[in-house]
Amino acid sequence: MGSDASSDSMCGMPGLTRDALPVHRVAVDGFWMDATEVTNEQFEKFVSATGYVTIAERTPTQEEFPTAPPENLVAGSTVFTPTPGPVPLNNYFQWWNYVPGANWRHPTGPDSNLKNRERYPVVQIAYPDAEAYARWAGKRLPTEAEWEFAARGGMAGQLYAWGQELKPGGKFAANIYEGRFPQQNGDTAEDGFAGIAPVAQYPPNAYGLFDVGGNVWEWCSDWYRPDYYATLMMAGGVTRNPQGPDVPFDPAEPGEKKRVHRGGSFLCTDQYCTRYMVGTRGKGEVSTGSNHVGFRCVKPAPR
Repeated sequence: MGSDASSDSMCGMPGLTRDALPVHRVAVDGFWMDATEVTNEQFEKFVSATGYVTIAERTPTQEEFPTAPPENLVAGSTVFTPTPGPVPLNNYFQWWNYVPGANWRHPTGPDSNLKNRERYPVVQIAYPDAEAYARWAGKRLPTEAEWEFAARGGMAGQLYAWGQELKPGGKFAANIYEGRFPQQNGDTAEDGFAGIAPVAQYPPNAYGLFDVGGNVWEWCSDWYRPDYYATLMMAGGVTRNPQGPDVPFDPAEPGEKKRVHRGGSFLCTDQYCTRYMVGTRGKGEVSTGSNHVGFRCVKPAPR
């Protein structure tokens, strides 16, 4: 588990991206995993059955954000916005914006909708939203170890979920970012999609799982700590069914509670963030969604 391809060049944050090291050994009990990321169609059934309201649809309170001006307490979420030209890649606020009215029904803002997007992954999902869906479906979110075991499809040590080449046979195996980041996503959209793609548009891995690299990030149940793998390695041997650290910690934002993201997204690129590599890691504040974060579920295998 992990990746020795993790480096200080990933995501433009020196010293903070070696969190996929050291490579270490784990074992997990059998489980079933959703073949695809949860889709808008599936999430709609959950909302219709339960009346659930996602975090992005709720108006923030003064208690939650005591220093925020009242006029800023508006329901919404974060949305990627391409820059008009080249920019330094050391400040992600240049391409991420808080958009009032952005939520799972309106992924990029109130002017967007889900028409003809039933089979697209649901996005703008915070961690509690994903947990609520999983409980309703009789499932749960995967641990990080389960996610990586499944994504590797039995191919230990490979750079990607599909092997060692980014473009096997000259063809893209995942929905990632072409063109110059963070400007327009390629004039030709070589992988077939200029943005998010419907699920299952690329060949599955050896376990029959689609889109475990690229398209949208996926929530895992583990708290995030960059030193967790080192802790497991120091314990020695093979760790069985690791559940993640007891408490979260991100040195870049020590006050934020974060869970692990896995798989990368349609915004990943070798110019900035290559976390579509199967052993690498992402992270997200638990109450924050965006238009490139979704999830899939697991359940125990029958005994």
